[in-house]
Amino acid sequence: MKTIFKGLLGSIAALTLCAAATTAAAADNYPQKPVTLIVPWAPGGSTDILARVLSEHLTRSLGQPVIVDNKPGASGNIGSAMVVRAKPDGYTLLIGSMSTHAMNPALMPNMPFRGVEDFTPLGLLAYVTNTMVINPSVPANNVKELIAYARANPGKLAYASAGPGSTNHLSAVLFEKMAGVEMLHVPYKGGAPAVVDTVAGQTQLLFSAGTQTLPHVKANKLKLLAVTEAKRSPLLPDTATVAETVPGYELSVWYGAFGPVGMPPALVARLNSEINKVMALPEVKAKMTAIGVETATSTPQQFGAILRRDADRYGKLIRELGIKGE
Repeated sequence: MKTIFKGLLGSIAALTLCAAATTAAAADNYPQKPVTLIVPWAPGGSTDILARVLSEHLTRSLGQPVIVDNKPGASGNIGSAMVVRAKPDGYTLLIGSMSTHAMNPALMPNMPFRGVEDFTPLGLLAYVTNTMVINPSVPANNVKELIAYARANPGKLAYASAGPGSTNHLSAVLFEKMAGVEMLHVPYKGGAPAVVDTVAGQTQLLFSAGTQTLPHVKANKLKLLAVTEAKRSPLLPDTATVAETVPGYELSVWYGAFGPVGMPPALVARLNSEINKVMALPEVKAKMTAIGVETATSTPQQFGAILRRDADRYGKLIRELGIKGE
């Protein structure tokens, strides 16, 4: 009996080693056909630009075409759900964001996926510099002065957003809560009209990506007060963070690469290595810096920890405040 038991253990161990070797070999031979990189938003935005830069360099390093496929709709849910349904073989990947994976599951009642459990994190790609800007008519030159103005005028300072549950809406709600101010929310159907009306003075305050606001700051049509990340942005080193006035305030908008759940670890490691090499290239850093995006690298485990942290933090905030997406 002992001999049979030892034989079974030996067979299991051999099969395990064989499977691991086969998986590793498959990762080394990957890819054998074109790879689809889904972007769950329309062409032209910063996410699309990032995806096309990544696909160009991955095509060279992997030796197969990496094709960007834009699948916009439902706040990024349509394209993201396609990746959930794909085979976990590395041939269908996703450029996701803080909004699709950490916010949407708490905002929308009929989600087609779970932001954390239904994906394999491959690696962090970049952070968008998220700015706090005001119309020049507002008598404030820094965050402290803005808080004083808002407290002296409760409910009168109007802030624009791309709609309920958007990152600029959540940025402002978090600011209200932590700074102890009351403001007026004016939602729009997208980020562009929110910027236009803040420039025109119809609204006075906006939290938005630097890609949308900085051209107006340079033209003196908007006043830049701060960035919302925990640390000062390397792209705007002379600009304060909100946290320097409101301790603990942070809202970082990130982009990352995902695959379907169940991808082999060796394949995840291979893709993470290739993605990190691309994001570390000087020419890639320069191209993304030009549009207000800071490139980043990580291990899959580090990126997974960021995802879980933000899903917990922002999900809790969204539920506490009863915010509903559109």
